[in-house]
Amino acid sequence: MASYLLLWNWTEQGIRNVKEAPKRVEAFRQLVEKNGGKLQYFLYTMGQYDGAAIVDAPSDEAWMKIALGVGSLGNVRTTTLKGWTQTEAAKIIGQL
Repeated sequence: MASYLLLWNWTEQGIRNVKEAPKRVEAFRQLVEKNGGKLQYFLYTMGQYDGAAIVDAPSDEAWMKIALGVGSLGNVRTTTLKGWTQTEAAKIIGQL
């Protein structure tokens, strides 16, 4: 499975309804699992982003379904980074 780092910020709608956030995190977990993935970490943060999550998904296509699904709800705006573990990166670097 591939790993994705999701960085997110509240929208006006999302922060206005912040008390619903714990339920939305659980809905996000279910969306990830429905698409064959696993939510590894979910964090609220201070700084440039309001939160971050690390998600494993079986493919870029599955990740796109997850990202579009969460974005379409209108509570957050997201940025995605695809990641590789040290082992995966070492294998790729070894092929140079």
